[in-house]
Amino acid sequence: MVLVEDFKTGLVNRTVAEQILAGGKGINVSTVLSNLNIENTALGFIAGFTGDVIVSMLDKLGVSTDFIKVEEGISRINVKIRSTEETEINGSGPLCTDDDLSKLYKKLDMIIEGDYLVLAGNILKSLNENIYKDIMKYLKDRKVNIIVDTTKKLMLNILEYRPFLIKPNIHELEELFGVSIKTEELIIKYAKALQDMGAQNVLVSRGKDGAVLLTKDQRIIKGKPPEGKLVNSVGAGDSMVAGFIAGYLTYSDYEEAYKFAVAAGSASAYSKNLATGEEIINLKKHIIYISQNL
Repeated sequence: MVLVEDFKTGLVNRTVAEQILAGGKGINVSTVLSNLNIENTALGFIAGFTGDVIVSMLDKLGVSTDFIKVEEGISRINVKIRSTEETEINGSGPLCTDDDLSKLYKKLDMIIEGDYLVLAGNILKSLNENIYKDIMKYLKDRKVNIIVDTTKKLMLNILEYRPFLIKPNIHELEELFGVSIKTEELIIKYAKALQDMGAQNVLVSRGKDGAVLLTKDQRIIKGKPPEGKLVNSVGAGDSMVAGFIAGYLTYSDYEEAYKFAVAAGSASAYSKNLATGEEIINLKKHIIYISQNL
């Protein structure tokens, strides 16, 4: 991330501040889970010197990793320019071979009944666009709780394998159904449609307006986050996923999972970095929500 007071295209721009973070949706989830003392391992592909830096940075944060190092390309360098507007420049990532993919499946073979697997973000261009669906099909008899947080086409084609949780935001929900969603009633309507298509639990993030959760046991849980100043929206949605997992793992209760989710998303949004465990616990005390039957 670089901060530029008044970014101009076509000119030399000087930064006011810079920050380098090991990121990506799955890494963000793994980091926040670790901050909440939930044992987990970050999986995926890395390449080149940037891949080595990612592993080193995560190691310093206490995040366990088990990445597959591929030979061609480098792990993505994504640049976020903060100025009067925000601009993002995202890299294309490394090239994965069939052999690299086989190594991933061997790691998936270590997953056992009751484990949680998060499939997050867009996939590398070198991978089959059905990779998430293929992974879920591969694991369908293992009784693994799979959480999916990704974009339109990737989201729709995994629903038949009944993911434990999906987490679209409002804009993604609109894109999934080709509609404009302006009311809470419409959020619930289309979240319920995703349940009918196979998702067990649907958590719709709403930014400053909080989140709406439709649960497997046919309840609606909704509320707003505690007040705070938006500092950094990057990773807030991923933090919400991590918070949900941590809350549900700890209490086996959807209301607790909801409170942890909203607290984690808010804590990251109100901080320069991803939320710490202490920040999440402190904000959780101030979550106001309503739980009712669907």
